[in-house]
Order: sequence, then C-alpha cells, then structure tokens
Amino acid sequence: MVTRLVLVLGDQLSTGLSALCSADKDSDVVVMAEVMEEATYVRHHAKKIAFIFSAMRHFAQALEDDGWTVAYSRLDDDDAHKTIASALLGAAERYGADKVIATRPGEWRLIEMLEDLPLDAKVLEDDRFIATEAEFADWAAGRKELRMEWFYREMRRKTGLLMDGDDPEGGKWNYDHDNRKAPPEAVDASGPMSFTPDEITEEVLTLVEERFPDTFGHLRPFDFAVEQGQARRALSHFIKTALPDFGDYQDAMLRGERYLYHSVLSLYMNTGLLDPIEVAKAAEDAYRSGDVPLNAAEGFIRQIIGWRDYMRHLWYHQGPGYERKNGLNHQRKLPEFFWTAETDMACIRDTVEQTIETAYAHHIQRLMVTGNFFLLAGIDPAEVYDWYLSAYIDAFGWVMAGNVIGMSQFADGGIVASKPYVSSANYIDKMSDYCGDCAYSAKTKTGEGACPFNLLYWAFLDRQRDRFKGNPRMAQMYATWDRMKDDKRETILKEAGAFLERMSKGERV
Repeated sequence: MVTRLVLVLGDQLSTGLSALCSADKDSDVVVMAEVMEEATYVRHHAKKIAFIFSAMRHFAQALEDDGWTVAYSRLDDDDAHKTIASALLGAAERYGADKVIATRPGEWRLIEMLEDLPLDAKVLEDDRFIATEAEFADWAAGRKELRMEWFYREMRRKTGLLMDGDDPEGGKWNYDHDNRKAPPEAVDASGPMSFTPDEITEEVLTLVEERFPDTFGHLRPFDFAVEQGQARRALSHFIKTALPDFGDYQDAMLRGERYLYHSVLSLYMNTGLLDPIEVAKAAEDAYRSGDVPLNAAEGFIRQIIGWRDYMRHLWYHQGPGYERKNGLNHQRKLPEFFWTAETDMACIRDTVEQTIETAYAHHIQRLMVTGNFFLLAGIDPAEVYDWYLSAYIDAFGWVMAGNVIGMSQFADGGIVASKPYVSSANYIDKMSDYCGDCAYSAKTKTGEGACPFNLLYWAFLDRQRDRFKGNPRMAQMYATWDRMKDDKRETILKEAGAFLERMSKGERV
C-alpha cells in the first residue's frame, strides 16, 4: 500500500474531519505538530497556546487508541519542527510518502503553505460547517451587501432547527429585540464548567511557562476542557444552568461577572471538540422540552448556524487580503493599555483585565467596548485584528476576519454591516455597571471628567461625514450634530483631539 500523510491542525480536532474520513487507517499516517511558527505569528494568549497544545495531545492519543499511526511532533522534542511544512516534509521522508491529504485550513497563510509544498497535496473542504462553500457562493452571487440575517434564514430552512413546517417557530425568525435587557441585580449561573488539568495538560502548562514567559496573558489557573468528552459535559452544563437566561441578558455587562449567562463553547467548536449542529440541537431540545424560552434558544442558535457559519464562508469567499482592508483609512497605533489594562476608562480596564486573566470576553464587550473604542479612536484595523487574534482563546483567522474587519471596524466598506457599530458612553452606561466606578463621567459631554467615548463619538462622525452622511441609518446622528452650536462642536473636536494626542504619546488616559 502507498502511504499518504494526513495533516490534522490544532483547530481540526474532529474524528469526522474530511481528511481523516478520506484516509486509510491501515496505511496512512496522521501528522500533527506543535510548532513555534504557529505559536508566535501573533502574540497569542498563554492560555490559548496551552489549550491548543493540550487538546492536540489528547486528540493524538485518542487517534492512536483507535488504531491510527500518528507522527506527532512536540514543541519540546530535541528535533522539534519549527513549521507545519517542515513537519510534513520530515514525515514524508520518514515514511516514504509523497502525498498529503488535508482539510482546508482556516488561515490563508496555511492554505498557501500547502499550495507551495513540494508534495502532492489534496486539500478537501472543511465540511464541519452547515453550508457548503458552493451553497454560500450561490447565495452571495450578485449581492453587494452580504447580510447575515438572510443567510441565517436559509440555514434554518436547511437544518430544520426551530422550524414549524415552512415557517419559523413562533412566527418570527429573530427575537433579538427581546435580548437586550440591562444587567440583572444578581447572576444565578455558576459560569462555564471547570476541569482540573490532568498529567498531559500539566506537562503542557509547564512547557508554556518555560518557552513563552513573555507572551500575553495569565496562564494559570487553567480549567478548560481539552477533549471531546469534557467539552460535551461543558455543553450540558451550559444548557441546564445558563441558557434559560442567556437570551434576556446576552448584551449585559457586569463587573466581577465575567461570564454571566454566556456559554464559552466557541473555543470547543472552533477547534473541533464540539460539533456545531450538536450544540444547536441541544439548545433546540431544551426549548422543545420547555426548559428554555424561545428567545434564548433562537438567539443562541443564531450565533452558531447563522453568525459562526456566515463568518467562515465570508472569510473564504472574500479571499486573501480581506483581513488587511482599511476602508476608513484609520492609521493610529494600538495603545499599549490594551496589553496592560493601565487606563482610567473603567469599561476598557475591566474588559482588558478580564482578557488578560481568562483569554475571554463576550461578544458585546468585544463589539461595544473594545471594538467601539478602536473604531472611534481611528486605530489601524490591521493592528486591531492582530490584537483580537492574540487575545482570545477562540480566535482564528477565519472567525476574526469578518468579526473584526467587517462587523467591528467597518473596514470592509460595508460588506458585513450596514452602518458602523459606534456609540457614546450612553450605551455602555445602560448595558453595564462600569460607569458608576469610573474616573470619567458617562453623563459629562465636555470639559473636566467628560467620558472619552462621548468626545470620540462625535469626532468620529465629523471625521467620517463624507463616508456616512448619506446612510439613512445615521441621518438622525448627523442631524443632532448639525443642531449643536458651533462653539460646542469646536469644543468637542478640540477635546477629542487632545485626548487622542495624549493617548498617542503614551500618557495615561
């Protein structure tokens, strides 16, 4: 028999992976490698490195127990490979193979690596998503604006999830208007399920401490699931303890409550430990059994079969270079306090502190706190993209591209979003308790103590007027700006400019 190599990457830890399903267990060799290039192409959070390496080692062991031959390269091996390409070429020489089967990676640089490999590489579609690449291309054909809502409805029809015949359950496709409640007085969920590191994980934690002492974030405590059985327990825990209230409070933010009712399951889906349909079906079953309200089940399922699936296909459909788009020509450098949390803005400080400690922040913290600030301040979207890719444990190229470049920073010119997601301090004050313990005042518009979000909001609108003045969803904002007295507008722009100058100089803000 001819031996072929089967590449399995750190975010492809699924037994149903197309490359594995196309391989022969009796003759082919699975290649998995912990390599420095993948661990350092951005300043990855320490927890992210440890999670992926530990999950890889557990998955490799499961494959070997199932009868596969696995050529596994550890980062601490004496002859460790520095790149995925090197690991493949080394395995090819060792096993006398000249063919590679791979599932399409979620990073363009790895796709290009496979194309340049001096081996016969067969790259298969990653079919762990609801839509196929062809289905998304057909849906997107001829559309100038690729709105997720319309794609989501097609995925509801395809899967049958929360459908009543040909109609959506309850008569509406989207219950988002029910999912915007301000923070509750108390949270009665215990947060995501925690797991005690086993011997394999402890070895990885020691490795990360030794090899990545200066990377971003805190490594310990480490309590993530690292294999499929644990991830399924985490799913069951979320469905029972948090999903019932997820819908109502999914946009809320509370200091000291880092998870509220969020699932923290994206890292398991994005690495293959959980199947997205399995997760969505569990939510539907909870609704059908009367344990979860419709707005919670629908909102959660929409994030998976709608938003998550849409992001993967948008990334591939847009092609290389999308993650470097800069449609608003923002050039300011990323402030250092996004690595240190040393700022007087309580919402930014709390979100970054949480990120440093947990490698996690929920979608509203990412979109309306950090992302909102990046956009208002005119930070280079390429630096923003790299920061999110570094900071979060669930971050990979395919999922960050559309979320950051499209949704958060409007750097793609409106392919994803119909308007920029910007707000003054009012939104953050309404949806969180950050503002009550802040050096700045959310109610103060100018002068001493004025919240930077208030100043930067109007400065952004003024700066980008030519781009957005014709957007009907922003007409009211510009009408309000135009009704202000000239001296008030001048004061806002002057104070916003002074804030940005202090920030750019590295002064504490």
